[in-house]
Amino acid sequence: MSDRPDAIDWRRLNEFRYVDLEASFVLGWVLEGDTLLIDLDLHLTPRHPFYEEPRPAERVCIRPAVLEFPHCDSIRRDDGDEEDDLRSVVSDLGLGAIEGLCVYDDGIYEITGRFGRVVIDSERPVLRLTER
Repeated sequence: MSDRPDAIDWRRLNEFRYVDLEASFVLGWVLEGDTLLIDLDLHLTPRHPFYEEPRPAERVCIRPAVLEFPHCDSIRRDDGDEEDDLRSVVSDLGLGAIEGLCVYDDGIYEITGRFGRVVIDSERPVLRLTER
């Protein structure tokens, strides 16, 4: 994650209460209009209202979820190059485990993981559980 002093770690954001992003996995990235949708296998902690005891073959409670970043003004990848075509940027993003997420005072979100570093300028994200 960033060394910027204004970085706020995901653990301090209400949107991520009772989940463990660092034990979650990005399954896909989609841009619908100006909203970035990140398809997730989301790890729920025992205090989450939708937590269920894992089955015998599972170690943790994983549920399908979508992390929405509405009204994206820009999305940048590792290389820092900003492209005018957000769809082009999103189509090049990889999948994998999440290593962290933070927000800066200026409303910029940074998500890192096996897929690299992605910087998103959008409104506050919405995390919702889904059905597959």
